[in-house]
Amino acid sequence: MTTPARVTFAHGDATHFGEEVKRRVAEYFESRNLSQKANTAMVVKSFLLLGLTFGTYGLLLTNAFGPWAMLGMAVVMGVGIAGLGFSVAHDGLHGAYSDNPRVNLAAGLVFDLLGANGYMWKLTHNVIHHTYTNLIGVDEDLTVSPQLRLSPHAEWKPYHRVQHLYAFFAYGLSTIFWVFVKDYKYFLAKDLGPYKGKKHPASEWAILFAMKAVYYTWSLVVPVLVLHVTWWQFLIGLLTMHLTAGGILGIVFQLAHVVEETQHPLPDASGKVENTWMVHQLQTTSNFARKNKLLSWYVGGLNFQIEHHLFPKVCSVHYPAISEIVRETALKHGLTYPEAETFMDAVGSHYRTLRELGKRPSPAPERVNIAMAA
Repeated sequence: MTTPARVTFAHGDATHFGEEVKRRVAEYFESRNLSQKANTAMVVKSFLLLGLTFGTYGLLLTNAFGPWAMLGMAVVMGVGIAGLGFSVAHDGLHGAYSDNPRVNLAAGLVFDLLGANGYMWKLTHNVIHHTYTNLIGVDEDLTVSPQLRLSPHAEWKPYHRVQHLYAFFAYGLSTIFWVFVKDYKYFLAKDLGPYKGKKHPASEWAILFAMKAVYYTWSLVVPVLVLHVTWWQFLIGLLTMHLTAGGILGIVFQLAHVVEETQHPLPDASGKVENTWMVHQLQTTSNFARKNKLLSWYVGGLNFQIEHHLFPKVCSVHYPAISEIVRETALKHGLTYPEAETFMDAVGSHYRTLRELGKRPSPAPERVNIAMAA
């Protein structure tokens, strides 16, 4: 077994991509006197999605609709929940929504209101995933489920042969697992990605239980007490809402890193990654459907994952504009700019990647076991 290593990235960028792209993006905002945070359109979208989600919830509680209409409204709520996660909570938790920390806190609390824990998301996503993208043994997004093999360096199991057939359904179950199991599991885990023996503040434990109680109250207790439906009809509606939200969230996030054009590099024996962090992000991240304005609006610019990974503090509403700068700069310096032209092209690429990763791998040299003391 190779000695565990602290992961580091190269310091010298021979291409000078990083310094130029940061300078050009900064000039874009300065020359137009634009804030890098949310604009009016972003705020309007936030309230529209809040209204769609909880307005539909309020209509459901009126008992003025039949079972089929209520089932359709559960789908609408799932669409709204995914949209809020993409467009409001995600920017808030990254500190990209506003220069005011209280506004970011409020936007991030939408995440907790929807049943997920914002503190744990910032730890596993903002810190671990964004720093160690596609690095097996560190990036938690590569180990979302033992039923899915998302890296060529991950352990292979016989059932992975058919993962391309069940993966999309599994994505639909992701929010159910998240709100009832995942957060508790991560809080109780001894090790979390590169963190060993991680201790969480008592205040975050309190927020976890308090906001879970809020979520369980509005999503379970109130509907059971108010709705004039049988228990099994309620369960079907709840499952429909989660399958819709989880399916949308799972697919969109997987299209960013587990597609044919993205790479899964390994550090050397000392734990050093070959490239600088910014070049590494280009290699391990992909965009899709950049010209689809409606899709970009709904997914909060997360089809511009390259821009999001390079500039996570910039609000997603600006990604379409700065993507042209990033793409031009990357190509100028001889670097790749992975992207799929359409959403379905990206889905197809992800499907083929799942199928390829599901094949029994040929024997390969032992990989580095990455660890880092937090």
